[in-house]
Amino acid sequence: MIIEQNKAFLLNGNNFTYAIRVNALGDLQTVYYGEKLSATDLDFMQKSVADPCIPALNELNRETYTDGLSNEFGSFGRGDYREPTALVVRKDGAQMSSFRYLSHKIFKGVPEVKGLPHARSGGDTLSVTLKDEFSDVEVTLNYTVWDELGVIVRNAEYKNTGKDPVSLKKAFSFAVTLPERDYGVLRLYGNWAKERSPQVTPLGYGTVRVQSLRGSSSHCMNPFMGLLSENCTEDAGECYGVQLVYSGSFALTAEKNPANGTVRLQGGVNDTGFEWYLEGGETFVAPQAALCYSSEGLGGMSRAYADFLRERVINPDRVFARRPIVINNWEATYFDFGYEKLCEIIDAASELGVDTFVLDDGWFGKRDSDTSGLGDWVVNEKKLKGGLNAVIARCKEKGLKFGLWFEPEMVSEDSDLYRAHPDWAMHKAGTVPVRMRNQLILDFSRKEVVDSVFGAVSKVLSSHEISYVKWDMNRTMTEFFSAALPAVRMGEIAHRYILGVYDLAERLTAAFPKVFFEGCAGGGARFDAGMLYYFAQFWTSDDTDAYERTKIQWGTSVCYPVSAMSCHVSACPNHQTRRTTPFATRGAIASLGATGYELDPSKLTEEEKEETKAQIEAYKRISELVLRGDLYRLSSPFTENYFCEMLVSKDKTTAYLVGERFHGDPNDYMRILRLNGLDDRKTYRIEELGFTASGKALRTVGVPFPRLSDFGGWTWHLTEVK
Repeated sequence: MIIEQNKAFLLNGNNFTYAIRVNALGDLQTVYYGEKLSATDLDFMQKSVADPCIPALNELNRETYTDGLSNEFGSFGRGDYREPTALVVRKDGAQMSSFRYLSHKIFKGVPEVKGLPHARSGGDTLSVTLKDEFSDVEVTLNYTVWDELGVIVRNAEYKNTGKDPVSLKKAFSFAVTLPERDYGVLRLYGNWAKERSPQVTPLGYGTVRVQSLRGSSSHCMNPFMGLLSENCTEDAGECYGVQLVYSGSFALTAEKNPANGTVRLQGGVNDTGFEWYLEGGETFVAPQAALCYSSEGLGGMSRAYADFLRERVINPDRVFARRPIVINNWEATYFDFGYEKLCEIIDAASELGVDTFVLDDGWFGKRDSDTSGLGDWVVNEKKLKGGLNAVIARCKEKGLKFGLWFEPEMVSEDSDLYRAHPDWAMHKAGTVPVRMRNQLILDFSRKEVVDSVFGAVSKVLSSHEISYVKWDMNRTMTEFFSAALPAVRMGEIAHRYILGVYDLAERLTAAFPKVFFEGCAGGGARFDAGMLYYFAQFWTSDDTDAYERTKIQWGTSVCYPVSAMSCHVSACPNHQTRRTTPFATRGAIASLGATGYELDPSKLTEEEKEETKAQIEAYKRISELVLRGDLYRLSSPFTENYFCEMLVSKDKTTAYLVGERFHGDPNDYMRILRLNGLDDRKTYRIEELGFTASGKALRTVGVPFPRLSDFGGWTWHLTEVK
């Protein structure tokens, strides 16, 4: 709901109020962002916002003291010394700016965001247009809210309304001023096989910047930032979050103002190395940002983001559909396979209840290692006798569907594609390129490159019976140079690249609507809301160890739903950590997402085969909770000897709990687990324990942790007793 009162605007979601106004100088200001208030409080809220100091109202000094104002858009070079939201460079080189209110409109639905992933439908939108007093640039700020969701979506559109070109050296998506408080900054950092570890540090005065310069959102830093109040915990206290619906190089900044302690939170496309050239009449559309406020701690924020992504971002045809239970051959064979070996895997998998076999890297071109063949999306029939059709026929004979791996954005120098089009690889002629995993990145800023890849992948998909695609991306960007762009536009390369990725994803998913697409990026390097727009689930990490995965999946759940996490059971000793964990524990942890298997089923013992069958049948029982349930994080693997999470149905009639005990400790057997998230007034039966108790008792008295050996896992099923 959006209410207007004389150029003041109140925007309400299901649990928050976001209020802004146009002040006496024409600045658009944050009035309030926090716990939900009534529209009748808007007048009072405006009175609580500081106006410019008296000297600033003097015509000669009216912009001198803007440094302390709670502006919704940061200008540059006119008395506001905080980081600007945009940096506009005119033909004469001048860069000062002052963005003032010009007009506004309110409409139903979401604004059109061409070429970018976005919130899909519904809601109410306020669009406020600001005009720069020193250039012909207009910025339209979009605000979309839904009555039933706890998220507000922001983005900005920059238009050059004049005749002379201008350059945008910074063009962030949003800015908001948060109230004075001693915030902690939460970021999700990591590396390959160690993605999205939560870290909280004091904000302090000055600027904290969370970013990626890798051309992708990256293993190392997720496009998310949380600001936590002093008393914020998992279950209580206030916090704010922002995540970008974007997959490229990004920046999010939080700047605490020494003048009054308020915080400017803003972000969007990373401005390092960025420059977008706007001719007269051209527009640059910044990606969307999803802002969230929670008064119910981090858990409340996480559940709000999960609902938003499931309801408004992920493909509605896929988001709540049953997920394929797959077996992938990568860790079973790597590049060393032929038709006979694949048949062994398929035959063994068919007896376990798996429904899809996915053939990973090595089926195409000259590809027996990672040194050649990428880009040549033609079946290697010398390696695979009978081609893909023979493998597909074996799958059908055994009752399995067939899936296939691609890495469409990459090229090997030892490939027919590179030999034909060396300029299609992103590098500067005469400079030795940086090679990662022995490959180069294709220049997806060029339409002809995207068109060629679309044609090659489409030919494979249209000529074979393929139901599942794993889209991988195993290196990040270097050089940032395109042979096809003029020098004045070279600063656009990183963003144009990700627009090309989105274009290919949009075209392929539209052309093959019956194919289930899973995202992957060397594991979880591009696990973000932007890619989830196209892919209903993403390979969470290459690390499948049942201990490490508790931390990776815990951190990922801070702002993504468990249904988006692809989680597989792998062989032991684990290929990444060399650790051995019980088969049952591996299955339990993998059930907290889209489950599957990453191993050679022909090498399983008879006991493990029976256990696999039981795991798959048990997963089918709780799959709806994975797709639709609310997640409650109960015991953190970062601070406790136990990991524990519980999925609860929206009506709170059923729940599914998964736990793991890490290490033997003779002094922790009397620990109590309190089950937050149930209905205090309902009575529940814990099936595995055979007793009943009220939701209130389970929350306050709790249940003893089970006594388990190292890395022992367990599951409990809770059902309401009426």
